[in-house]
Amino acid sequence: MSPISIPELYARFRQCRSVSTDTRQAQDQTLFVALNGPSFRGADFAPQALAQGARLALVDDAALAATDAERYAYVPDTLLALQQLAHHHRRQLGALPVLAVTGSNGKTTTKELLHAVLSRRYRVQYTRGNLNNHIGVPLTLLSIDAAQHDLAVVEMGANHQGEIESYCQYAEPTHGLITNIGKAHLEGFGGAEGVAKGKTELFRYLAATGGTAFVNTQDTRLPALGELVPQRVTYPSPGDTYPAELVAAAPRVELRLFDGTPVQAAITGAYNFLNLAAAAAVGAHFGVSTADIAAALAGYDPQNNRSQLVRTERNEVILDAYNANPSSMAAAIASLAARPAPVAGKVAILADMFELGDESAAEHHALGELLARQEFGTVLLIGEEMQRAQRPGFRHFATKAQAAHWLREHPLAGRLILVKGSRGMGLETLMELL
Repeated sequence: MSPISIPELYARFRQCRSVSTDTRQAQDQTLFVALNGPSFRGADFAPQALAQGARLALVDDAALAATDAERYAYVPDTLLALQQLAHHHRRQLGALPVLAVTGSNGKTTTKELLHAVLSRRYRVQYTRGNLNNHIGVPLTLLSIDAAQHDLAVVEMGANHQGEIESYCQYAEPTHGLITNIGKAHLEGFGGAEGVAKGKTELFRYLAATGGTAFVNTQDTRLPALGELVPQRVTYPSPGDTYPAELVAAAPRVELRLFDGTPVQAAITGAYNFLNLAAAAAVGAHFGVSTADIAAALAGYDPQNNRSQLVRTERNEVILDAYNANPSSMAAAIASLAARPAPVAGKVAILADMFELGDESAAEHHALGELLARQEFGTVLLIGEEMQRAQRPGFRHFATKAQAAHWLREHPLAGRLILVKGSRGMGLETLMELL
């Protein structure tokens, strides 16, 4: 059976309501793309998707597709076809602005803030949840409708060099923002220099295509790298296109915008100042009024385990458990240290940082040194790698279950608690004990 061409597949995609890759999702008139995983074959789920209401199933099984040409389409590689379909769709969107967002830390929070700000003036489509990888980026692109959207914000995550460049080839962003360059995914990128090279693939693409870059001038590397792009907008330092001033970092971030407008945000931590400033700069560039920018920033209330300030019945918790790397961990610790709460009342509950490769031992050891210089009343470390951060006075638990048992036996009350670790550690499940 001959593979379906991308133009023909696109014509059939236009007859569908949306794209799905998971039979656990609703399949009402969807294009079901049967992707393969490490332990499953996507084509095996295609009949189920059709039975649940999918309009068309894209499979890499020619024999299966031949059984019903009206309901199946065949391609040799379904992931590649998904990405090519997304590129074809992007081409149909023409001049619709696509803002790509990447960076080591803060990209999801910044993406959410950008959506809040830009939605004050435009109909915005944006990356939902954590759909920022080789599957999520094309799915986001395919969800953009030129008749319903004026602008798109596409988050791009990456854990190895060349990944951002590949996304740019089919997303074709017109604008780009790199939140910062830090120590994230060191294993895949091949060290800190590899991170810098990988993240700035976005700037190199914009330079080659005449796009616009938003440059964080308070990052140590980005100002020089941003000079690659002739059309650039800078923030938040004095003298930049859109300066901003951090007034207070706790309990919530307070800042002044470029025209002096004050904003009190619902998120905490000095590190979030740059995320707020980025959204303000982008909003201003796209003509959102300062009053609307301020209202959007003040109204943003995170519900995604990122920098959430949660008041429980017994404690005040900074829940930042969605992810962790050496840069974001150091920023969160510095933020806790700067809070005016009594030293004895400050608690750090920290878990393993993943994807650090050969640097893991050194980075966890360095984290222990950093913690030893702080004056926290209690430090709880969770995970095998965190053993390297153990210092006198700290408590280390090999597993989260052991830490939970200790928290039940030693309930905390009247404390200011930072909860942070990599996504795989799932520290948010400890909230019921705090």
